Amino acid sequence: MGILANVQPKEAPKPPFDPKIFLAKVGAGRNITDYRKGQMVFSQGDPADAIFYIQKGKLKITVVSKQGKEAVIAISAAGDFFGEGCLAGQIKRMATATALVDCAILRLEKSEMIRVLHDEPVFSELFLRYLLSRNIRIEEDLVDQLFNSSEKRLARVLLLLANFGKEGKPEPVIAKISQEMLAEIIGATRARVNFFMNRFRKLGFIDYNGKLYVHSSLLNVVLHGLG
Repeated sequence: MGILANVQPKEAPKPPFDPKIFLAKVGAGRNITDYRKGQMVFSQGDPADAIFYIQKGKLKITVVSKQGKEAVIAISAAGDFFGEGCLAGQIKRMATATALVDCAILRLEKSEMIRVLHDEPVFSELFLRYLLSRNIRIEEDLVDQLFNSSEKRLARVLLLLANFGKEGKPEPVIAKISQEMLAEIIGATRARVNFFMNRFRKLGFIDYNGKLYVHSSLLNVVLHGLG
């Protein structure tokens, strides 16, 4: 009996780390906040002390020059990280993040992000894949700006906003976005954007009835142009 009494029960094995569960729930060093359309997640000049993950929704990343001119530098959607500059020593935010639609966003404290990157190889691999894919996207954006026509740039932006080319089912309806913002993204005038949008609609590539519907056929513009 004495020998049996000294036998300690085995601890249950720790379940394997699941990045999806980690990014879906609150916990030590992380919380989830709902943002309404037009609400800022952080502003240019704010302390850079956390990284964010979009669970639901879309947001825009903008910068303002010393002269007060604003430019849209990125549109981020569900499954994207943003604000990771703090991991590379960034002390203050270099841009502003604003919700384009109602969003659910996970905030990860810098220390917690560093810990999970160090302790969980599966998460590190996921984050590295994201950074590499975003780097490819930035390179594609640069090539797009340097070599493609405004028409092709607009078509590509609309397809990206509708999530074509991402994993999962494409969303035919994109968040309401002004022609002024589209013009900022592609580096064109609002008049040119309006001209191309009307042209896309007449050709059946997009529909607009209060909301914007983007069809996969718009990809033909990116690949071949309209001539």
